[in-house]
Amino acid sequence: MSHPAPAAVIPTARLELRPLRIEHAAEMAGVLSDPGLHTFIGGAPLDATALRARYERLVAGSPAPEVTWCNWVLHARAERCLVGTVQATVGGPAADRTAEIAWVVGTPWQGRGYATEAARALVAWLADRSVSQVIAHVHPGHRASAAVARAAGLAPTDHRQDGEVRWRAVMA
Repeated sequence: MSHPAPAAVIPTARLELRPLRIEHAAEMAGVLSDPGLHTFIGGAPLDATALRARYERLVAGSPAPEVTWCNWVLHARAERCLVGTVQATVGGPAADRTAEIAWVVGTPWQGRGYATEAARALVAWLADRSVSQVIAHVHPGHRASAAVARAAGLAPTDHRQDGEVRWRAVMA
């Protein structure tokens, strides 16, 4: 079994990236309830019960010992509510540790820069943990996600995976 996700809260100017807990499922089911969030990634919103089961799996950690799952919910301090998630799947040998990241912000909170703020904080957190590269996969039509990736320091590559563009940052 891999190491559990880190227990660190990552603060930003307006957010706290809080480690995912199973108890977040009820609130997050509402945050993620808009079917439009699945336009580019497919699937459909999960209800609280299904999301709780998913969070149980995520909190338990990756079954692969060389892979660590890191998952946070985004708590907007001023609004005192959860507004989205960020995640990183970290793996590979110490000399070439790669983190694949993703983010989602609930529809009512989009357009406020929360995804950018959280993604930048996540990339900085990963850089402090000897990750050599960060990648994200973004649908070529998802301009908002491409803008988040760019703002977080990633650049598009020529690589495609399941129709999505691989964005990449090499950490110094």
